[in-house]
Amino acid sequence: MIHAVLADDEVLARQKLHHLLRTEPDIEIVGESSTATDTIELVRAAKPEILFLDIKMPGMDGFDVAGALSAEPDITMPSIVFTTAYDQFAVRAFEIHAVDYLLKPFTAERLHSAIERVLARTQPQELSLDQSDRRGGSDNAFSKRLVFKSRGRIVFLPVSDIRWIGAEENYVRISTNTENHLLRETMAHIERRLDPEVFLRVHRSSIVNLQYVKEVRSELNGDFTVVLVDGHRLPMSRGYRSRISDLLIRG
Repeated sequence: MIHAVLADDEVLARQKLHHLLRTEPDIEIVGESSTATDTIELVRAAKPEILFLDIKMPGMDGFDVAGALSAEPDITMPSIVFTTAYDQFAVRAFEIHAVDYLLKPFTAERLHSAIERVLARTQPQELSLDQSDRRGGSDNAFSKRLVFKSRGRIVFLPVSDIRWIGAEENYVRISTNTENHLLRETMAHIERRLDPEVFLRVHRSSIVNLQYVKEVRSELNGDFTVVLVDGHRLPMSRGYRSRISDLLIRG
């Protein structure tokens, strides 16, 4: 369970965030604050793993709060997710290693993505291959399922369930019909483990399972979009367009 503190001087903003977090089973709210000073005291007392921090607050701003917390040797620095209505502070936020930057008003899906980033950092997931599922026992064979730790459990995920894989900074998001997993991995490493007859790299940050591809659309600007059977769309960059052509020729 991840303990969270909500820091925002606007009551309605805290209430909305509190409401959205009710659907997150891995998050337990251990306190709320409305000023910078109260936030520092609350983090010192509650020792949360994640701090949802507004930038514009009375007294000190969110960056001052982060600086004050990092300067105290007896405080374990929580993962900071900034929540703000101002987009001009995003670069500065990531310069101080904030996990995410939520621009108000944000959706439940966007909040969930931020929480997954925190979980990936606080509970790193390790990706491996199920040795028994390698074809022919070769180190270069393709895996039939991925095995990794996720939120206190070990997941055995058949690769046939994967619909698409996307890169997110130092992580990859593996998406199935029912859930998403954020792993500390690289696209190149995962691509080498997947059968190229089934999984196609369509962008430097996207891999799709061809079993779930509905169509490839040509856009007015000359770009292409891969549309999956569930309606999810992924961009196809021009450098990878030849791969689709090769499939059509073989087909």
